[in-house]
Parts: sequence; C-alpha cells; structure tokens
Amino acid sequence: MAKKPTSFKAALSFPSRTIAHFYSQIEQQKQVLQRIHEVLPATIAQHALHCVVNGKKLLVYTDTAAWASQLRFYNSAILAAIAPVTRDSVSIMQIKVRVETLQTASPSRKPNIPSAEKIEFIHNHSLTVSDEQLKLALLRLSTTLAKLSKHQAPA
Repeated sequence: MAKKPTSFKAALSFPSRTIAHFYSQIEQQKQVLQRIHEVLPATIAQHALHCVVNGKKLLVYTDTAAWASQLRFYNSAILAAIAPVTRDSVSIMQIKVRVETLQTASPSRKPNIPSAEKIEFIHNHSLTVSDEQLKLALLRLSTTLAKLSKHQAPA
C-alpha cells in the first residue's frame, strides 16, 4: 500500500521575509568574519571567534582579554577590509571577551593551614616583637590560624 504524502511542511519551506532577512544577516556576518580572518595574522585570527554588525558598530568576540588587546591593533585594517561586505558604513569596532559559563575553579577550595608548631612559633615570635602594630598583627594571625586549624578536618 502506498503512503499518503503528509500535509506537513517544514517552517523554512514557506516564503517568509523575516526568516529570509535573518538568513541574509547571518550570511553577511559569516562574510565579515571571513574578511576579518583574511586581514589578521593566523595566530590572532583564530581568536576572533564571532562578529556582529549592528548599525555603524562592529562587535568582535574573542576568548581572552589578551587577544582583545592584540585585535585592537588591527582596528583600521579590519574596518577597511569589511567595508565592501557590509550594508552600512561601519565606523566603530568594539571588541568583547566571551565569558564561559562553566566555572573552571573548584568551589570547594580550602585554605592551606600551617601546622600547629608553626602557628605556635608565630604566636611566640609575636611576643618578642618590639613594634606594637606588628605584634598585634602577628597575634591576630596566630589566633585566626589556630581557629582555622581546629575547624579543619584531619586529612
């Protein structure tokens, strides 16, 4: 038995000027990013991750602040290279650092507490110091370290 053709059509198969406009913007941004990569040296180009043209402003996204500062040196070269590709004349380039959403550092980091002997040494040494401000600071330090060492679980 032959299957009936379904009456369902994909959303992109309908003529829609809104979707066509978005696709043209995406294509333009791909072309702009390609031009940016052509202008930059290879080591810097791989760190120009994304770009968006918004009116007269070009936003270039990179992964770290160090590469952002390197990209700023090529401001005029990039603006000149993308001029034939963009619809509007772009006069401002802004570089943004893309922030990763995943936290890389462990949230359960614990302070490195010195041994009880070293804490006692700091306390005893603070009693022999003649400078009152330093003496008070060392006493506070030894007291704080002693409290922290009591709360720290034995390894």
